[in-house]
Amino acid sequence: MTVATAAPEAAEAAAPADVGELPSADELVARDAREFGAYARTGGWTFGLKVARSVRPGGQPAEGTPKLSAKAFAELAGCSADRVMRFYKAWDKAADDGLVPHFEALAPGQDVELPDADVWLTYYVSRSGADSARGTAITAAAEAEGIRPTKALEVAENPTALRAAILADPGTAQAARHALLDRLKEDPALQTELARDIARTDELKKAVAGEARAADRIEYVRKVAEEGQIRTPAGQTLDAPAALRAEAERHLTLLDELDDSEEAGEWATEAYDTVKGLVAETVESDPELRVQERRTKFYSSLQKATKVFEELTLDDAADFDDIYEDDMVQRLEELQQAIHTCITALRKASAAH
Repeated sequence: MTVATAAPEAAEAAAPADVGELPSADELVARDAREFGAYARTGGWTFGLKVARSVRPGGQPAEGTPKLSAKAFAELAGCSADRVMRFYKAWDKAADDGLVPHFEALAPGQDVELPDADVWLTYYVSRSGADSARGTAITAAAEAEGIRPTKALEVAENPTALRAAILADPGTAQAARHALLDRLKEDPALQTELARDIARTDELKKAVAGEARAADRIEYVRKVAEEGQIRTPAGQTLDAPAALRAEAERHLTLLDELDDSEEAGEWATEAYDTVKGLVAETVESDPELRVQERRTKFYSSLQKATKVFEELTLDDAADFDDIYEDDMVQRLEELQQAIHTCITALRKASAAH
């Protein structure tokens, strides 16, 4: 801790011995060095002391004390009363913590030991908005990130400057992106607004669709590599051959090693096509599996066709006069013929067995 020197005493100590002579250059430099050293050790506490010993606490009558109101002190200082009060409040908080004397214990011109300069930033905020609920939240977030609240408050009060920095600097844009993603987790309203913005912007919609497609393909490869199972085109789930799983693991390693700045889309497509091609080769190379695949595919198509036709009920066509078209009967007759041919082929196969 450092003892602050009152301005008149400092000026007197720095004055030359002969009042009639101007200080030499060496003396001026030495004075600057001493004053700089004093401020480097105490920082804002030096000015906080000037306010604390010269401004009377709110509600204290003017009679009986040479101290001034914050407004009168600001007028003499040539600054705003708001700025004086920020120093006043910082000192008051430090006094409550026992770091400095309370206002009532200080007299004009009195010197006290001051805390180190770095401690000042714990109590002083350069923006009056810090006292609001919004300012308190920003201050808490800044402290959690390990930065000075004054910096965060300054940015929050100048969104145009923040926008300019994001537009001009990729690093700032990345920081803003990460911050938004963190906030999205706990801000449903922001999620909705951002989703709406994306839906209304063609470029973003295309980008999101591309990233979703890449993510699905990476997930396909990841399941093969990590779970050791494959899904055939017909929908069968099978154990992946060792060679196929090893190839999936190799591609997955390449994908996981990509930097955030690298596009994953092309790598994901290559991995997906490779693994999917190997799945098709696995099916084709096994006669029994190939037959099972055809059987599964047939059943799947049959179920889909049955469901579609069941949805085509007479309830949807209560009055055929309104909906009739010439090709309706023709298409139903063609469908009937196709079904008949299929049934005949299946019966023939059944007889062969």
